[in-house]
Amino acid sequence: MTLQGNIVDILNKRIFKGEVTIEAGKITSIVEKNHPIENYILPGFIDAHIHIESSMLVPSEFAKIAVQHGTVASVSDPHEIANVLGVKGVEFMIENGKQTPFKFNFGAPSCVPATAFETAGDTIDAEGIKTLLANPDIKYLAEMMNYPGVLHGDAEVMKKIQWAKQYNKPIDGHAPGLTGADLDTYIAAGITTDHECFTYNEGLEKLQKGMKVIIREGSAAKNFEALIDLLPDHFENMMFCSDDKHPDDLLLGHINRLCERAVAKGIDVFKVLQVACINPVEHYNLDVGTLNKGDQADLVIVEDLKHFKVLETYINGSCVFKEGMSFMPHVPFKIINKFNTEKKQVSDFKVPSTASKINVIQALDGELITKKLVANAMVKEGDLIANLSEDILKITVVNRYNNAAPALAFIKGFGLKEGAIASSVAHDSHNIVAVGVSDEAICKAVNLIIESQGGICVVSDDDELVMPLPVAGIMSDQDAETVGKLYQQLDLKAKSLGSELTAPFMTLSFMALLVIPSLKLSDKGLFDGSRFNFLSLENR
Repeated sequence: MTLQGNIVDILNKRIFKGEVTIEAGKITSIVEKNHPIENYILPGFIDAHIHIESSMLVPSEFAKIAVQHGTVASVSDPHEIANVLGVKGVEFMIENGKQTPFKFNFGAPSCVPATAFETAGDTIDAEGIKTLLANPDIKYLAEMMNYPGVLHGDAEVMKKIQWAKQYNKPIDGHAPGLTGADLDTYIAAGITTDHECFTYNEGLEKLQKGMKVIIREGSAAKNFEALIDLLPDHFENMMFCSDDKHPDDLLLGHINRLCERAVAKGIDVFKVLQVACINPVEHYNLDVGTLNKGDQADLVIVEDLKHFKVLETYINGSCVFKEGMSFMPHVPFKIINKFNTEKKQVSDFKVPSTASKINVIQALDGELITKKLVANAMVKEGDLIANLSEDILKITVVNRYNNAAPALAFIKGFGLKEGAIASSVAHDSHNIVAVGVSDEAICKAVNLIIESQGGICVVSDDDELVMPLPVAGIMSDQDAETVGKLYQQLDLKAKSLGSELTAPFMTLSFMALLVIPSLKLSDKGLFDGSRFNFLSLENR
């Protein structure tokens, strides 16, 4: 097979008309040859850090959409399913992904559970990490979110890091806002990347100290604008990632969109493409071709180097996308899950109190971090209630693995004027999280999730809409188009109830993410992520 086009030689910074010849899945020659074809041939795009589970699709369904945008590989942390099902969940992701040509590169989840301050579905200790890292299908030690454990030399954390070093596999970082001497200690432990930078100066310091900085643009956390100006001078040590990509966003685009935005800012296209196509291969030692003779034929044909509209995608020399059609196979699989809680009563969501002030979570659009506020309490008949005029709503996290009393707090930023939204996609332990205007609405939403054994839902005064997620309570058993369309309906429904958040469900899913400051809620209570301890709801 021979492909013609304008061949983009990224490392040598040249573009020439030529032909790429492919035999038995590999590139056997690349020659200059004049022809009338004006399309461009370049290496496939790589998402350098993603949780496939956040697309709400199993890997094989994710792949069908990703190849439409020219993505041929991902560096994938199966942390989310591991927190539900442990090693069994990781194995499910690997095996399902193997049934497709797409090049999933899974890591060993380093923090299962992420903290001791929440209830997860399983545990992966240092011995479990050792077993996973010995598997050639595991390419790296996934994001070390427990940075306090690294800073204080926690024995279990350090064992996990040592196993990664012994197997000569990279160690991914996760250290939002970490700077100065603490950052030095974190890097000295052997941690090589960070995708959590949210300011230019933070990214610059990490780059100057030898880390690789991954520019993240997901459905909730959007750090592209804050970090992109670092790329022209530091492109050799940067990558692109989505981290968490909800299904509706994935249908619209992937890493190709970040290339489009970067080039639109006037950044040299060769630098942008090195970040998008080359650097992840070199850093993680991926078995992914970079458009050289002898490489696996993992490449894309795009219409131009401005919009990066993908016309064709090839993996190992096989065409997996062309003329608007994805040729990825349908993969049958057996549903696995863990959901053991019983339905709740409205009374379970009451908060008896006489406090005049309360500590409140402030959600920020497009950010994983939150702020801590102190607000006036609104009390009715001896119970704390939502204050809609101040956009202070009730939030709950309900243990999905055991029967337990719901954790309750208050949150600002969701904007709901009616009803409630709920989800069992709730990083990191994937308990049920819900926000609503009343105890009745919250209870109704939580029970819809329990009935579905996982999902996301919206309830209003006279309606309800739910999308079941029966695979570990975080992924659908349906195809991407079905999931994407229903997710869009849920998103619009939440916004019709008053939410002005760009991605209400993605933001909701991070309100239980304790390792990101400042104030979050676990199934055990209100948690101060800056100080790593619990905080009273009442501010006295």
